[in-house]
Amino acid sequence: MKINLVMIVRNEERYLERCLKSAVHLVDHMVITDTGSTDRTKEIAGSMGALVLEYGWTDDFSAARNFGLDHSDGDWNLILDADEMLRFCSRKALEERISRLSDRYGQAWMGAITRYDSYLDGDGTSVSTSLIPRFLPKGIRYSGIIHEQPDTGIPCYPLYLEADHDGYINRDKGERNLPYLEKAVNMYPEDVYYRFQMAATLRNMKRLEDSLDWFRGFYEMVPPQAGYRTEGVLSYLYTLLDLGGPVCLDEAWCIIRREKPVLGKRADFCFLCGLFYMRLVLSDVKQYYHLLPEIESSYLECLRIGEHPEQGGVVGAGSFKAAYNLGLWYEVSGNREKAGEYYRQSALAGFGPAWERLEDILVKPSDFSY
Repeated sequence: MKINLVMIVRNEERYLERCLKSAVHLVDHMVITDTGSTDRTKEIAGSMGALVLEYGWTDDFSAARNFGLDHSDGDWNLILDADEMLRFCSRKALEERISRLSDRYGQAWMGAITRYDSYLDGDGTSVSTSLIPRFLPKGIRYSGIIHEQPDTGIPCYPLYLEADHDGYINRDKGERNLPYLEKAVNMYPEDVYYRFQMAATLRNMKRLEDSLDWFRGFYEMVPPQAGYRTEGVLSYLYTLLDLGGPVCLDEAWCIIRREKPVLGKRADFCFLCGLFYMRLVLSDVKQYYHLLPEIESSYLECLRIGEHPEQGGVVGAGSFKAAYNLGLWYEVSGNREKAGEYYRQSALAGFGPAWERLEDILVKPSDFSY
């Protein structure tokens, strides 16, 4: 089988070399479409043996990706962005996975990578995971002027390829993407995927009030089977929690009760529920005092479910972050022994704030052995 790497780039000298080095042993050829770089991007790509194509930008990401795919002779095309870096996987292991899937489905399937996205939040740097279709059989092309997707109805299966992505830390793509999204939603007002992306982009730009109407429209229209539905519902709920106030909390509570039969077995949903019940109780202790046990039970359920990166969601929601929040819960409840137990569990997973809480409650990290 012939596997090619196909990418579009523009002014990516900061990231491109490490991206190509992470993938070069897996592919037969690298096809790089440059959309107007003014830095060393093309030089770096050429020095690593890539075929570098120049493409005049037309305000359409799919068109650029499809231009590169048109110049690829691979049986399979691996799609990466420059700010992604593959974790090690041998070519042999990749071919074995491809062969097993092809024996079962022929070539009527595409493969997904698990991407680990780093981003800044109140705890410093956090990581979330998502499964993204990035391994395409010959002939598949993209559609969509922004947040482009493979234009096919064939199923997608995980390849167990993993990639780290830190582009959200070092640059904000919201201002760049927003004009394209505005154009897309005007062109396709009934496209619920663009509504989701508009809501998510505005949220990431801290325009929470603006994002809320888009989240509401998304939630009314999104089909149950949509692969992005869970991410959209959770982002919608987090936006309501961030805005706070009785109206938003009531809206969030209605959604949580409606979604629990659907999402209740996911750690990231249970983690959000723990945060929600805490804020709801604090908003009116007298009225919501009876919901205090829901805080503890939500985080315990997170730990029972555990981590499932292949499902997507925030890393730690099923482990160290849930344990840390349980530690906080037991500390404010006056149960220092249980607080120390869960802070220790979180700290030994490498979560820095848990060590600080251990010190503050006079349970020294040195008292515990690994």
